[in-house]
Amino acid sequence: MREKFGYSPKVSVTQSQKATYVAFANRTVQAAGEATLRYFREGMEAQNKATGSEAFDPVTEADRAAETIIRDALAREFPRHGICGEEFGYESGNGLTWVIDPIDGTREFMSGMLQWGGLLALFDGDTPIIGAMYQPYTGELFYGDAERSFFVRGGHRRQMSTAANAEVSEAVLASTGLDWFNAVDRRRFDQLRKQVRLCRFGGDCYLYALVAMGHIHLGTDAGLNAYDIQALIPIIQGAGGVVSTYEGGNASMGGSVLASANAGLHTAALEMLNR
Repeated sequence: MREKFGYSPKVSVTQSQKATYVAFANRTVQAAGEATLRYFREGMEAQNKATGSEAFDPVTEADRAAETIIRDALAREFPRHGICGEEFGYESGNGLTWVIDPIDGTREFMSGMLQWGGLLALFDGDTPIIGAMYQPYTGELFYGDAERSFFVRGGHRRQMSTAANAEVSEAVLASTGLDWFNAVDRRRFDQLRKQVRLCRFGGDCYLYALVAMGHIHLGTDAGLNAYDIQALIPIIQGAGGVVSTYEGGNASMGGSVLASANAGLHTAALEMLNR
């Protein structure tokens, strides 16, 4: 029986080590992402991982192939580190754990849509310290270390910054969808939605990348797992944003999560969620 992934004593990482890990995350998430393209829009079959007659949690051959590439790279370069992946589970290590979502947005992937990407994070026991997201069809790489975040496309790199707007009434809110909200969190979400300027649905990891870029001001989803959110936390934080649970706590293990462009907006949005 594999040990369950969760919080553990924080592992210190030097700036030099962090730079090495960032470089690894970027090249590895890109390699895995490129491997998914031969499956994209090719009419492949999806299997249902969920139990229950109405549940649907798809997995494809592309998901498994991408995670295998990342795991093989980790075995070569950081064999003492732990791994937590969506498709092949958790393996403990020395306290540093790589957290993998090989295709975040599998529903969009299998539907031929573009709001999906590969996610890779490094978790230090308390929080993810680096994160990388890659959308291979558009060739877009987003990465950050909670201090700075960058967007790379076509050989050009630029530093990202979230929006400065701190008024909920002027905000653009986005969520992947309402299916994952329980009754309580749906009510909380609706309280927030009524106050914003615009609300859009769909996006998975891509909507959180747009928070880091400054186009979306508030991103929220319920029922998230650690591998859904960890890579996105240091990207958003490095661009100036804030990520927490609806209660204002550490969002590293998922749950109902709110990402905001800045601290002032985050405080105001949390107040509306918790009225």
